[in-house]
Amino acid sequence: MGAVVLDSSVVLGLLDPEDAHHPAAVAELRRRESAGDWFVIPSLVLAEVLVGVARAEPGALERRQRDLASAFDTARPLDEAVAVAAAQLRARHRSLRMPDAIVIATGIVDDVDAILTADRRWAGVDPRVVVLSP
Repeated sequence: MGAVVLDSSVVLGLLDPEDAHHPAAVAELRRRESAGDWFVIPSLVLAEVLVGVARAEPGALERRQRDLASAFDTARPLDEAVAVAAAQLRARHRSLRMPDAIVIATGIVDDVDAILTADRRWAGVDPRVVVLSP
């Protein structure tokens, strides 16, 4: 029972039944919720998840933001500790993009139980990373 950081690939998969990762995201989040885990969404993930709906009809952004807030509480802000940890990750893993480093760093700084993603490139970056397969 503990905290689990969600990457945008998992949140988008959860929200979109047509997404290839939807079944895996739904199953994994249900399993973890049943085990008593709670979910952390970094503020960067919130921004990434809102981009598509920001392009949609008026009001879609506000609705999606409310839905996410009710499902996952407040987004975890990017702070100095996460920024420094992300810089260290990028220094060690040159192919890791900064947005990905920020999500992983959030999990490291908050000492979560797991960091869920659908991005296979994250495998091996940190032992808490769990890559969902479609």
